[in-house]
Amino acid sequence: MALTFLAVHAHPDDEASSTGGTYRVLADEGVRTVLVTCTRGEFGDAPGGIKPDSEGHDADDVAKIRHGELDRAVEILGISRLVRLGYRDSGMMGWPQNSDPSSFWSTPINEAAERLAAVLMEERPQVVVTYNENGFYGHPDHIQAHRITMSALALIDYEPTLYFNAIPNSVMAIMRARWAEEERLEREAQAAKGHVSESEPEMTEEDIIQMGTPDDQIGAAIDVSSATDAKYDALAAHHSQVGESFWMKMSRDEFRQAMGTEWFVRVTNPKGVSGTVTDIFAGYR
Repeated sequence: MALTFLAVHAHPDDEASSTGGTYRVLADEGVRTVLVTCTRGEFGDAPGGIKPDSEGHDADDVAKIRHGELDRAVEILGISRLVRLGYRDSGMMGWPQNSDPSSFWSTPINEAAERLAAVLMEERPQVVVTYNENGFYGHPDHIQAHRITMSALALIDYEPTLYFNAIPNSVMAIMRARWAEEERLEREAQAAKGHVSESEPEMTEEDIIQMGTPDDQIGAAIDVSSATDAKYDALAAHHSQVGESFWMKMSRDEFRQAMGTEWFVRVTNPKGVSGTVTDIFAGYR
């Protein structure tokens, strides 16, 4: 049986952060891989780290930069087909961009779902991946990606296995500790230079619960250790957005040790598999 994997992501760079290793591993196995990217990513950072609400931020220029970055990442990950839905980035929840009629958040769900359903019917993937109902961390474009995926799946004539990307709570605790240490070191470095900045508010328990997934709910834990270098390179291709991220602050060795697994929650189960599988195509091969 020819196998096809399809993931629905909100922005350029999302494909690398949560599914980059899985994409490369599957490509190396000869699986057809498809990426649907919903937005152009206009309201990411502009060159020099200029934020969307700052002078000098040109949304269209940012979209052009991210277009090229995504092309490079897709090549690195061996993705067979890239589909750009081309909606306008909605910005973070509560930003005025949310109400732009051309934004993804303001797009009627049925309209975008029909476009996605057409791709699903063309490709007929056995496995589909997207975000949970909270969009993993509450971003409107991620939430909308979830909504259109669920609606599109209701429009097609078969049932694939659907997974949501996830990070187990046990791993999230390690990541939070790393972030806290990085912030502490940065504050100390700035203080040594005579710069004192206000501390960022700590994540609430609600934030933590929303981002993490109870370990016993993980349905797939995919070993991507053979693809961590490709995942690193794919993330690095999105330099405008992740150049200063905690990922890029890791050495290659640290990245290999930290990013050797990708996790997913199993949502539909047409093949009746059980437990935490180590093959995202469990039941199909």
